[in-house]
Amino acid sequence: MSPQNVDQWRHDVDDRFAQLKAAHPERLQRRLTMSWSNWGFGLEPLATSAARLAKAGLEYIELHGNHYGPDLGYRPDVTRQILADHNLKVAGVCGMYSDESEFASTSHAARQRAIDYTRREVAFCHEMGGSYLLVVPAAVGRAEAYDSSEWHRSVEALQLVADEFTAVGVKGAIEPIRSAEVSIVHTVADAIAYIQDVGHPGIQHINGDVYHMQVEEANIPLAVLAAGDRLVNLHLADSNRLGLGQGSLDVDTLIKALYLIGYNTPGHYCTPEPLGPGAGPYPAMHSLQDPAMLDNLVLGTVAYWREREEAVLA
Repeated sequence: MSPQNVDQWRHDVDDRFAQLKAAHPERLQRRLTMSWSNWGFGLEPLATSAARLAKAGLEYIELHGNHYGPDLGYRPDVTRQILADHNLKVAGVCGMYSDESEFASTSHAARQRAIDYTRREVAFCHEMGGSYLLVVPAAVGRAEAYDSSEWHRSVEALQLVADEFTAVGVKGAIEPIRSAEVSIVHTVADAIAYIQDVGHPGIQHINGDVYHMQVEEANIPLAVLAAGDRLVNLHLADSNRLGLGQGSLDVDTLIKALYLIGYNTPGHYCTPEPLGPGAGPYPAMHSLQDPAMLDNLVLGTVAYWREREEAVLA
């Protein structure tokens, strides 16, 4: 009996990883770098979140891009001290784009708010020592397109703020998101096409997300390989958008694909973002959550990822 496509894809990645392991074992010495996206912790104080991540042995955090206005969001001096108290460094900033502030909007005011917001987050990311800002080309939570010109408007608006990225050395990382949540840019191929249309050195990278890949891509490890060296951050959650090890995600083959693209080099992050099932994720940022549940979520996910990584490399 011939193998299923999914089995053949897995075997191909297995074979390539075995060849890498045999020919270049030195390329497997450094482990993948874990971070954690904290906006899913909702209204919890940053100090509480930082203590939890430090307890789990993490060294990096992806900070919620919460500078929604000039007076809102993390203050750099206070944030820097909290993270220093827990020996955490900033991997990058998770940009948040809603229909009130998005590059693809038909509203001039909404596009301007997206530009202003992005400018604030680029500056904050740089000041905190982060390396990337996650950018979504259209609003999360708005799946229906306004019209057929969204892509054009989004590209044009992002071009207006792209110089801000290169000025301070922050990487603009485009995130493909499933079509149930956004109207454009759903796959790695879409993200690459969008990046090419923006045509700016500051917008050259991809923020992947395995939950969205599960829906929009033929195969998650193959999507990782297709992203290649554009991939700077990868959001992690299991197939049900819960913590790793609680669903059907093939974690081992994913890890092999990451090693195949050299993702275990500095400046690349594996960042859990388990938000739970639902039509849209943004309500998580506005809620108070059970600290004990979050403790178990972080500890369990980090332990499972590291366990599987060691099993793959053994």
